[in-house]
Amino acid sequence: MTHRSNQAADPHSAEPPHHETVLERTDWASLATPYGTGASLPAALARLIDPDPRVREAAVHNALGGVTHQNSIYEATMPVALYAAAILDHPVLAEDGFRHDDATSRGRPTLVSILDWLGETAYDADGTCVAVDERTYGEGSLDEEMRAFRELRPVIFSAVRALLGHDHPEVRNTALVAAIPLIEHPALTVQSDLTGHAHRLLATSTDRYHRDRVLDALKAWGHDTTDLEGTRPTSRPANGTPPSEPHEVPGTVSGRATAATAKTRRSDCCAGTSARGGRRRP
Repeated sequence: MTHRSNQAADPHSAEPPHHETVLERTDWASLATPYGTGASLPAALARLIDPDPRVREAAVHNALGGVTHQNSIYEATMPVALYAAAILDHPVLAEDGFRHDDATSRGRPTLVSILDWLGETAYDADGTCVAVDERTYGEGSLDEEMRAFRELRPVIFSAVRALLGHDHPEVRNTALVAAIPLIEHPALTVQSDLTGHAHRLLATSTDRYHRDRVLDALKAWGHDTTDLEGTRPTSRPANGTPPSEPHEVPGTVSGRATAATAKTRRSDCCAGTSARGGRRRP
């Protein structure tokens, strides 16, 4: 099967397809990205599981940053998200940056970066963005790419869910934050399952962005967060992970992306719509 645009998996499947299947059975050159087509994406995606952490770090920018721009979702975003979900349990990522003697990994572990990207992309397709779009442009204004990504949320969640109990707090906390917008899908009635993880994060983490997302979620799920709000930290830990910024593809010039102009209206809609001031890390 060759995938022209939106689907690379059954959205109601229990898990994403094997990552090699996504690479081989997607017609990448036919898919739109903010910078042209996805012809170069297979090679970039494969480097996300390269043994060299420096290669993986560059791949995060080239592969993941290459399919999202200004809070918008493109044709190539869906198979890239499926690939990202499919490699979350890859052995290379399981060891990445979590060994005390790992002197070669100087940045964020690739596993955390991928989870962060999946979460940020899911927030760009959540109910708040849909509501803003429809309030601004009318009911039924949701574009095809956004609809397709939203249908894939159960598949992506199945891979993210496996990391909620990870031994490394940065992994499990980032997985939780990624899971929150994913479980908005009507087939996923698992809010109660995430509540315990949410309270664990609030009891142990000083990551301001993670805490804000979790507090927003608990409030949306009907929990009283008054006491939790009072204990919210005002600064990030000294050894915390630096905020991630939306990535630009090396060799491109901001503002010259061939498809970006058509998507700017979604940037205007979704950027900064969180009750706590930002959809992405500041």
